[in-house]
Amino acid sequence: MRDERLSKLARVLVDYSVEAGEREQVVVSGGVAAEPLIKEVYARLLDAGATPIPQVSLPGMQELFFGHAKDVHFSQTPSIVRSIYEEADAFISIMSPQNTRALAAVDPQKQQALSKRDKEIQEIVLGKDRWALTLFPTEALAQESEMSLADYEEFVFGAMALNEDDPVRYWEEKAKEQQRLIERLEQADEVRISGPDTELTMSIRGRKFLNGDGTHNMPCGEIFTGPVEDSVNGEVFFGIPVAVAGREVSGVKLRFEGGKVVESSAEKGEEYLNAMLDADEGARYLGELGIGTNYGIPRATKNILFDEKLGGTVHLAVGRSYEKTGGKNESSVHWDLICDLREGGELYADGELIQRDGAFPDYDFG
Repeated sequence: MRDERLSKLARVLVDYSVEAGEREQVVVSGGVAAEPLIKEVYARLLDAGATPIPQVSLPGMQELFFGHAKDVHFSQTPSIVRSIYEEADAFISIMSPQNTRALAAVDPQKQQALSKRDKEIQEIVLGKDRWALTLFPTEALAQESEMSLADYEEFVFGAMALNEDDPVRYWEEKAKEQQRLIERLEQADEVRISGPDTELTMSIRGRKFLNGDGTHNMPCGEIFTGPVEDSVNGEVFFGIPVAVAGREVSGVKLRFEGGKVVESSAEKGEEYLNAMLDADEGARYLGELGIGTNYGIPRATKNILFDEKLGGTVHLAVGRSYEKTGGKNESSVHWDLICDLREGGELYADGELIQRDGAFPDYDFG
């Protein structure tokens, strides 16, 4: 049975997120499990007069690459792939893994090598600033989240506001309220994060906050910036587990001095954590401070697309900054870790309380 919410999501992605127009070429990438959504997006693009360029991957292709690829395959992005990204006007990517642990046995250095190889592609996409990333619910994601598929679908579509009569209007209103918080924070010089095993300060002076309003991520509900690179000091505990590259990493503790991670540990996945921090010189510095405002996400599910938006949390990304924030850190890594402030946490801007126990006293995020 066709779920009308997929039609709504396609409209959000095509009309609102990337604003596809006539004669534009839009790359639509995803796995075969996302077939229902890929078809909805394909049709919506045609209705808009755009030309969809589908890029559908088969299950197991990543594992085959890492199992058989030679050094030459890690040296340079294929020119034909690069040309697609250079010529495209916009990009819609749909995550739909059928096995969230498929890459668990892959050497992290190989994964980093591929990320470094394709860094220029990432820069092309970010530079065009017309991209959207979303997720189609699969059995694997439901299992990872400890839900039935039916419950997980409700979770996903609720987080995206697809139960609203007009989800585009919902995200437009969300953007306005988040802009109020941005205006306050862009007046501040210093942010302090305080909570269990956490006491961290950083400068945001002169940095720009971006409004995560659904034009790039769906679901969204965050604001974020790049902190001054050498200003981060103190300790932080990331209590929300993350699943990345087929591995679970949890209970992460980092200590910063002069902006750099000087001590690191994890209750689970410590080897992978340290491999990421040692990927290059910029990987031990922060590239992002994000504040989650999506209270339509009831709990964490070990999926960063959702978990970093959790209302009442902050997330910090080690590695690459977003240039538009004024951040200057360069790295092949951009890895978000989530600090939960909903029980005993506080967020301050120049000493003024912004958030306590996950709530914003002066803002209405619904």
